[in-house]
Amino acid sequence: MRRPGLLACVGTVVLALGTMPARAQWIVFDPNNYVQNVLTAARELQQINNQITSLQNQAQMLINQARNLANLPYSSLQQLQSSIQRTQQLLAQAQRLAYDVQQIDRAFSTSYAPATSSQSNQSLVSNAQSRWQNTYAATQDALRVQAGIVGNLDTNRIQTSALVTSSQGASGALQATQAGNQLLALNAQQFADLTAVVTAQGRVQSLEAAQRASAQDQGREQLRRFLTPGLGYQSSNVQMFH
Repeated sequence: MRRPGLLACVGTVVLALGTMPARAQWIVFDPNNYVQNVLTAARELQQINNQITSLQNQAQMLINQARNLANLPYSSLQQLQSSIQRTQQLLAQAQRLAYDVQQIDRAFSTSYAPATSSQSNQSLVSNAQSRWQNTYAATQDALRVQAGIVGNLDTNRIQTSALVTSSQGASGALQATQAGNQLLALNAQQFADLTAVVTAQGRVQSLEAAQRASAQDQGREQLRRFLTPGLGYQSSNVQMFH
């Protein structure tokens, strides 16, 4: 029988395997465990990528906030204030009957008051001359204001160009807003100049109208005196200022 020999071989193999080093033993591969480990590593890597993306977004947000909070490097405030001050100075330099309520009231209670029979011929002539001088001075003042505002036009043109350029090149919301506000301020300054011109011209027209009305009233009083016997009115004293 061959059974004892076969058993002897098996025993020999078992003994041989038992005496082999540990590193020579078979390594067992578990596919499921390997897949789980790969998926876990992938999820951890995705979390890291998400964190990096979040940090990048936060950094960009801070950069944008810094841009939005950055001041506009250009300012036209000083030039605008200078233009307004020049116009104000011209209006403040108004001659004779200026932009003063009390002064106007005094003038219309004297020089522009209706002529009375108690006034002397010299007083009538003096009032007429004063009214003419007021109108003459107002006309000169209006021309000076107009000339000053024309001088502001070139400054306004330069400021408008600079502000538009700054607005277009604004890096953030604050710079764009500041540029827009300065453009509005420039428009306000131009409107103030226009108001000054209209006011100065209106002053001339008002004084001319008051002069004509007073001249007509004075003319009637002079005619009455001329036609009334015994008043001693001398025609050589008649002076009409229209």
